[in-house]
Amino acid sequence: MKFTVTIDRDESGAWVAECPSVPGCVSQGATKREALKNVREAIELCLEVRAERGLPLTIETQQVEVAI
Repeated sequence: MKFTVTIDRDESGAWVAECPSVPGCVSQGATKREALKNVREAIELCLEVRAERGLPLTIETQQVEVAI
């Protein structure tokens, strides 16, 4: 499976990675590479827990551009 992940730097300088289509799936790292590695593991664990609880594995998300 492939998932879209957002990655941003927080105020402390850590990289935060989130998978919007898997509710609650967020991780972080000192580098982008570490954050992406960590969020892969988080996605796997979140999907496992959601399956065990009988929840939908993912929710529908959509990326759109907004002009300002």
